[in-house]
Amino acid sequence: MSSSCSSHGPSHIATALMARPGARARALEQALEEVGLIPRSLDIMTLVAREPTPHERTLLYDLDNFRHVICTSPFAATCLIDAIEARWPQLPIGIDFHATGVSTADVLSTGLGVKVSAPGPGSGSASEALLDMPGLQAVSGARVALVSGEGGRELIEQTLLARGAEVSRLSLYERRLQPPSATMRELLAQGDFAILIVTSQEQLEYLDQWCTPATRKRPLVVSSQRLATMAGRDHFECVFIAGDATPQTLAETSAMAWHQAPGIPD
Repeated sequence: MSSSCSSHGPSHIATALMARPGARARALEQALEEVGLIPRSLDIMTLVAREPTPHERTLLYDLDNFRHVICTSPFAATCLIDAIEARWPQLPIGIDFHATGVSTADVLSTGLGVKVSAPGPGSGSASEALLDMPGLQAVSGARVALVSGEGGRELIEQTLLARGAEVSRLSLYERRLQPPSATMRELLAQGDFAILIVTSQEQLEYLDQWCTPATRKRPLVVSSQRLATMAGRDHFECVFIAGDATPQTLAETSAMAWHQAPGIPD
């Protein structure tokens, strides 16, 4: 965490700009309101379910031959539940389900009625914390389905392959990027906000084109050390790392960041 936060900006604006999309954005909005911040979505990313490819359809019908199924986000879990319900009248037995976080695990366990292992709150990087879990150490020869959006999560796939697993990807949704509104672009450029919250590399890279030196002096809250390192390379001066990517932790870290860099009264 950097201590070189800018003190510029109107103190009465407790606006938290969020890059996170989907249902988790709504949960984050509520958590931010509970800590006294005013959430506003940048609305730069939309999650869209996609039809499985012929190969992915075969994998879904072959699900009973997998030892492990890993979901990397709540939306991935939702898409998997829909895909299973469309193909399996009864859930195959003998599969260990895993999730990169508690929110994803909750969606899976509720939707499928299964036990799901996931790193606990405060575990840091979701991918690394997942890979540290005991159930994914001895996977040599095991078939693993990695359920995610298109692209990303290379660390999970590469590490499990190195451990001898046979990894099949199920990319059940895509992320669509769209520019922020003129109002949001102006807020970003002027640094006219309390907190900027970013939860993925894709979001950070996309937003970079609208960020100015004023933007980079404002507090940035990220969900992992990896993102913080990227933000430092992108010249963000005031980076706070949340212990995990849950709405509550992100909101608590945002409140702390705002109190440490509240701005100068008008």
